[in-house]
Amino acid sequence: MYNPDTELLFPPRILPDLRDLRSAPWQELVTTAIAAGPASPEQIAIVLMMARMNNCATCNSDSYRAMKGCTICARQSLKRCRESDQQLIEVFHSTREEVKDYLQKKTSYHQDDLSDHLQK
Repeated sequence: MYNPDTELLFPPRILPDLRDLRSAPWQELVTTAIAAGPASPEQIAIVLMMARMNNCATCNSDSYRAMKGCTICARQSLKRCRESDQQLIEVFHSTREEVKDYLQKKTSYHQDDLSDHLQK
């Protein structure tokens, strides 16, 4: 079954649909991530956090989640989430630091590779 709302990983396009599902701090976090833009550590971190929460890596085209679509899956995951909004925000901050560390290492690696190439 094909559902146009189903993607391989959590799609950032559905973040606005998730904004009002929880309290004001959550709403502010989602608003900030959306405003930061697609290449920002904030949006990458919230996408990674939601992909982990929704267990996107185990979703496949035959699964119930895929048949319902990413929007319904993510909404359901957030509604069922037992963590408080403060705990979710802490997970977000931790994930954002993980993303920043990864991006910094990736940038350092490419800079080292470029300087090695220029020295040759």
